[in-house]
Amino acid sequence: MTETAAMPMPPVKMYTTAVCPFCKQAEQLLRARGVTEIEKIRIDLDAERRDEMMRITKRRTVPQIFIGNHHVGGYEDLHALDNEGRLTALLSGQDD
Repeated sequence: MTETAAMPMPPVKMYTTAVCPFCKQAEQLLRARGVTEIEKIRIDLDAERRDEMMRITKRRTVPQIFIGNHHVGGYEDLHALDNEGRLTALLSGQDD
């Protein structure tokens, strides 16, 4: 009999600011789905990271969320993934 080890959760990264309500909602949703670690990149404190975010995502708004190498988008995109039942699979590494 062989045991299958659980896949580690892919890293979660979120470009954010200190006062963004959608960032707080995104974090709450991710935590409710079992995410314990979120790399938060504060673009309000670091203009270079803001430029990096805009170059990578082609978007200017926060949050911008990545799960592994997958760019989810903002809070509404994250919420839509969750409503479709795809967020859990993405977090488990099955839908990258």
